[in-house]
Amino acid sequence: MGKRGTAPAPTALKLLHGVDKKNPGRVNREEPQPTEGDIAPPAWLSETAVEVWHILADDLVDRGVLTAWDVEAYAAWCDAVARRARAAERLAAEGEVVEHPVFNKNGEITGHRLGKNPWLLVLDGADAQVQRYAARFGLTPSDRGQLKIGGAEAPGGAERLLS
Repeated sequence: MGKRGTAPAPTALKLLHGVDKKNPGRVNREEPQPTEGDIAPPAWLSETAVEVWHILADDLVDRGVLTAWDVEAYAAWCDAVARRARAAERLAAEGEVVEHPVFNKNGEITGHRLGKNPWLLVLDGADAQVQRYAARFGLTPSDRGQLKIGGAEAPGGAERLLS
């Protein structure tokens, strides 16, 4: 049986939020730290997902939120964002309600019925993944609203992301 409750926030995000002076022990000061490694988009990412990768990766690396150990999780987020965009484009072109063929017992088309566009399922699934992974990297509005940068100047565009 797995652990119950919500997953704890990564230490890097807790430190960006500001250590709670009433509960300083809640920050794991002995958390394993990844060694410096290659933080590049995996080869399996689509071209669109790689474009998404480059939008925030540098800022996340600068803040210590994206490390070599997090590449696959961040890549999954980028892939979900790209998939969501593709589904939204298809829905805009085809509409939310489409005609589906109706078949008889011999497999012949006997008519059509209106139903949900299958791209809605893709969009819903991608939305859920985007939100789930975004929270892990502090990319949701509620996470961003809680971030504090203790005395450090935000490099480049990270101030926009983390303020």
